[in-house]
Amino acid sequence: MASVALREQLNQLLTSMFAEGLLDQQFQQLQMLQDSGSPGFVAEVITLFCEDSERILTELTKVLEQTIVDYQKLDAYVHQLKGSSSSVGAQNVKLACVQFRQFCEETNKEGCIQALNVVKHEYYHLRNKFEKMLQLSHLDKSSSHTCF
Repeated sequence: MASVALREQLNQLLTSMFAEGLLDQQFQQLQMLQDSGSPGFVAEVITLFCEDSERILTELTKVLEQTIVDYQKLDAYVHQLKGSSSSVGAQNVKLACVQFRQFCEETNKEGCIQALNVVKHEYYHLRNKFEKMLQLSHLDKSSSHTCF
């Protein structure tokens, strides 16, 4: 019974994440790659995405703290974050990166700082939802050995 309730909570969370635009169809593609041979695949990809994103956000912050901003370096980091966001279906993070790259092209430091704040906001909002999703998934697996 607890497993059914957990699965329902997980499904509701995922539905809300899609409705909010946090996730797109790429996340569904990712879920389809998970099978009984790799039950932790989605969780592993999410964890790697979060670790990579944290590192990139730290680097973006460092670059923007410099007196003279290296916009090529900044753009390379944003491009990397956009790519990893696309690969996991993190739609709002990806869209925020598109805007960020526009400010990089314009060499607009103030715009880049604002865009970084938007990217961080979108990323941390998504990360919180991912953490809740992984907790529910872990509880569900421990009670019934199933995966989402």
